[in-house]
Amino acid sequence: MKYQTLKTLAVVTLPLLMLACSKEDSAAAKTELLNPSEELGYTIGMDVGRSLMNLKKEIDLDSVLQGIRDHFDGKEPLLTADAALKIKQDFAQRQQEAVETELKKLAEKNQKEGNAFMAKNKKKKGVITTASGLQYIVEKEGTGKTPTMSDVTSINYRGTLLDGTEFDSSFKRGKPASFPVGGIIPGWQEALQLMKVGGKYRVFIPPSLAYGDRGAGPHIGPNATLTFDIELLGIEEQPKN
Repeated sequence: MKYQTLKTLAVVTLPLLMLACSKEDSAAAKTELLNPSEELGYTIGMDVGRSLMNLKKEIDLDSVLQGIRDHFDGKEPLLTADAALKIKQDFAQRQQEAVETELKKLAEKNQKEGNAFMAKNKKKKGVITTASGLQYIVEKEGTGKTPTMSDVTSINYRGTLLDGTEFDSSFKRGKPASFPVGGIIPGWQEALQLMKVGGKYRVFIPPSLAYGDRGAGPHIGPNATLTFDIELLGIEEQPKN
């Protein structure tokens, strides 16, 4: 991701930002903007600077400035095109390896915390543990039908992480969700087939029944244990062929 940011900004916006800058004249930094050209330049600089913050420790700003000035002045570059490409590829590989290392650490951390939580949680009053490792509490037993794998259900739900962070909620959106039982994560499939229409369950789903070591979206990390409050509102009637 950092490499992509560097690549995009270098191609599109960095030359505009750095053209009028150099190490030698940094002491004469502007204290006010006197015309539209300076205002536009500073605005672009703010945007690019903000976007480059994640690369602050990886890049040498003076070298960036020299590379841009050498290009605009028509000077012979210090690196060949092949050497520059290799440097960018090596950087991208290092960043990818760093990301994978961090994800592995996070996955191990989440798994350990999830295992501890589930082991403690199953001892609590009212918690039922199934053979798969799913845990749930019946907050209200329904009186209607129980959905099957071929059904589409109407549901209100709220999903949270172990630290209480809410990552999704139909309640907050103010509109129930429709889910085909056969098209959702295994933990939901099992939970819904335990419920009856009108029922409300709190469900605790280990990563093996959720999103595993891949996680999901920006909030559900690898090997995350999830908690859902589920209200089964109905089973939707499907059109007959």
